[in-house]
Amino acid sequence: MAEQMNIHIRNGRIIDPLNQVDSIQDLFISQGKVAAIGSMPDNFTADNTIDAQDQIVCPGLIDLSVRMREPGQEYKATLKSECAAAAASGITTCCCPPDTNPIIDTPAMANMLTHRGADIGLTQVLPIGALTKELGGEMLSDMHALNQAGCIALSNAGRPITNTLVMRRAMEYASSFDLLLILHANDPWLTSDGCMHEGEISTRLGLAGIPEATETAIIARDLALIEQTGVRAHFARISCGRSVDLIVQARERGLKVTADIAIHHLHLTDFDVGNFNSLCRVMPPLRSERDKDRLREAIALGHVQAICSDHQPHEKDAKLAAFSEAEPGISGLETLLPLGLKLVDENILDINTLISSLSSGPASVLGLKSGNLAVGNKADICIFDPASEYLLDIAKFRSKGRNSPFQHWPLKGHVVHTIHAGRLVYTVN
Repeated sequence: MAEQMNIHIRNGRIIDPLNQVDSIQDLFISQGKVAAIGSMPDNFTADNTIDAQDQIVCPGLIDLSVRMREPGQEYKATLKSECAAAAASGITTCCCPPDTNPIIDTPAMANMLTHRGADIGLTQVLPIGALTKELGGEMLSDMHALNQAGCIALSNAGRPITNTLVMRRAMEYASSFDLLLILHANDPWLTSDGCMHEGEISTRLGLAGIPEATETAIIARDLALIEQTGVRAHFARISCGRSVDLIVQARERGLKVTADIAIHHLHLTDFDVGNFNSLCRVMPPLRSERDKDRLREAIALGHVQAICSDHQPHEKDAKLAAFSEAEPGISGLETLLPLGLKLVDENILDINTLISSLSSGPASVLGLKSGNLAVGNKADICIFDPASEYLLDIAKFRSKGRNSPFQHWPLKGHVVHTIHAGRLVYTVN
């Protein structure tokens, strides 16, 4: 593990959206924390000086969904490999969903992941606890004990809770302890054996479709329960424009609800499935061009608080089956920031909105103090070159998962340094 140092970052463009900072200044790190911005603090001697000329210095990125595949699926990836990929991507906090093997439904499992992440020391690993035992959707887990063991939130991952009474009881329990629920809206009966968005393209390809009502019907149900119970809830990986409308209306009524969007839903549509491209098989599925445009608008207007990678690394064989049988998911850690910067290049977002949606936005969802560069805060920092241009080469991924549909896309934005808790955990070669 790298040592904490006194670090002087000079000449960088510091962008800290939460504190409304966007200027070329120096930043000083001491004892793992931000010591000062602007003038050098008294009695400060730098152990390391980083020249960030023409580079952006921002809070370390916070990713709300990173499947590390450990424990249980180490043939796909490991904590060590995916933490290394996160560090190389400027990501200093990773939230791990509970569908590991064994499932994160006991304090022991939560403690194991937290401690393993701390031992690796490249990024903070925050486990998300199971909402129901074994994610079965019937018996509630001991949510309070999981929270006490370090689980940042509770979720049933992608496994639906079809019993509305169980969902109501889960929300009542969580509300009594002010716990955050992360909800995945998916009606299993409407989804059935569907594998892509229901529309003209699914019909042409002869593939079973997944209608947008799969998502919106469950969001409507859960919003009714949220209104009744007063629980804090976050809708993960929404994919439809109509879902945005429902959540915006709920927030206007005063409900404590937030949402995030996976970065690939801001760039790809069902059209990209093309000739059965299994790399574009994801859940929820890639939706229509109209949905993509509405999701982009939602981020730009602040209606959706966070963008995440929804990182799901797979071994090569997982994507070699027929489209409907291929395992869903994209290896997304190393394209999260570059694909976000592509939205800036296309004038969809400004740079401050992008950085907010990758740092202070997800921090506010989770109730964390991180995600900004306030003096005294833990020094989690990403330094990147926004102008560097390259064609994406998945062979260079640090993640063990090479399952990305963005191969050979022209991108910008190389992470140059990542600092986690005052430790320099990544420097570009």
